[in-house]
Amino acid sequence: MGITNSQFDAIMRVYEKRRIDNHHVEEEHRRIAYEAIPALRELDKAVASLSVEAVRQSLTGRGSASGKGITSGLGERLVRAAGGMPPEKRRRQLLRAHSFPEGYLDPVYTCPDCRDTGWIGQKHCHCFEREVVSLFYTQSGLADVLARENFETFDLSLYPEDLIDEKTGKSSREIMAFALQTCQSFAKNYGSGRQMDNLLLSGAVGLGKTFLTHCIAKELIDKGHSVIYYSAGALFDRLADYRFKRTEEDGEDAFNDAYLTGCDLLIIDDLGTEFTNSFVGSALFQLLNTRISLRRGTVISTNLSPLEIGRTYSDRISSRIMEHFILIQAFGADIRIRKRLGIMAGMESTGTV
Repeated sequence: MGITNSQFDAIMRVYEKRRIDNHHVEEEHRRIAYEAIPALRELDKAVASLSVEAVRQSLTGRGSASGKGITSGLGERLVRAAGGMPPEKRRRQLLRAHSFPEGYLDPVYTCPDCRDTGWIGQKHCHCFEREVVSLFYTQSGLADVLARENFETFDLSLYPEDLIDEKTGKSSREIMAFALQTCQSFAKNYGSGRQMDNLLLSGAVGLGKTFLTHCIAKELIDKGHSVIYYSAGALFDRLADYRFKRTEEDGEDAFNDAYLTGCDLLIIDDLGTEFTNSFVGSALFQLLNTRISLRRGTVISTNLSPLEIGRTYSDRISSRIMEHFILIQAFGADIRIRKRLGIMAGMESTGTV
């Protein structure tokens, strides 16, 4: 689960806010309890006063040289202040007697295991791992989408069995079932070294290519991989702004080359729909080449075939894709139209249209 320094800092700010919020809860509990139980306020006041006095004595050298006399005397005085029992026991007794939970004044932790530090010993707490995944969801920009579009909601029934691809002799459903299986295997084995970790989904519009990229993104984010998603148009627009419009006054931009090459998986959706020029071709080649050399995966969806990619951008890009990418060809009828027709048919059958 690799994260950058800035991502680590962002997660630590979450823990800092959590501790502050929980401290406010503790203070409110104390206020309510003190108002209801004046004896509790007096007990805590006495304990605090005696403890401060003991510290003062130890600093001024009063008591035994070892300090044991001070510690022993403090314990006895605390018990006397609490009516002949340890202060914590008396505190819980008072709370119970006034119908408060015994632990009402205990420290409040969102995660008791790490006490909201993110660490258990020298290892990250399980809650830290959840925060990493949550951050990856936020930074991917897909949090809401992935709740709807994932492998569990991919519907093969939208692909007709009677629509046959002349090239392969297989039906749309057979082809898309294979595409789904390939994407599932890609996500399952990602980073294992058992496969190429780059994937190209090509085919006509409306066949669920973007949906499948979302499925992959969710699986990898849930495993703790950082995923960045961009439509091709938005990606190259931002790259152009970063390269040509950035000034010194802009400072360190969160969007930069390291941001795009450093994530575990980069998804470029709808390649070929952007305004294509020499900058786009050069930027695309540089991005793919760098990520391939760093062994970081890229998923591309496009309406273009690998050969059309070569004609649109360059043979170098087409060559990289043919050599380093798993290729999936989608086939079928526009499922958005089929969904729409299905909805209309349902409304007609119920008399609502």
